[in-house]
Amino acid sequence: MTKKHTIAKKPSYCEESSKISSGPCPVKEALQFLSGAWTLEIYWVLGRGPLRFGELKRQLGPVSAKVLTHRLRDLEDLGVLEREVKETYPPQVEYSLTAFGRKFEPILESIAAVGQGLLRKSKKTAAQQNS
Repeated sequence: MTKKHTIAKKPSYCEESSKISSGPCPVKEALQFLSGAWTLEIYWVLGRGPLRFGELKRQLGPVSAKVLTHRLRDLEDLGVLEREVKETYPPQVEYSLTAFGRKFEPILESIAAVGQGLLRKSKKTAAQQNS
């Protein structure tokens, strides 16, 4: 018996958006955005609250200052991060998520929950293979 191959349909969330406009799938756009260098890590850290550049860099780990600066500027241009310059000497710059940026939090929480489940499953599988 041979398998029938069917052409994959666009997921329903993409079909709905194509009824509204002929543009790209909004889910694909969001995933491309989130897959940018250091984006998820920046979100995860700033989700806990505003941080100055040095604090953010320390919490992120091995990211270079140049790459972090570039990514923060990109995220600010997209309206998901806010950069506040404090009137101190020397001036302090603090980064935080905007209201629009906070819309990604439930998505990241869901992804983290699925990731935790995958980690538990892989640990369980590894333990079974070692016994």
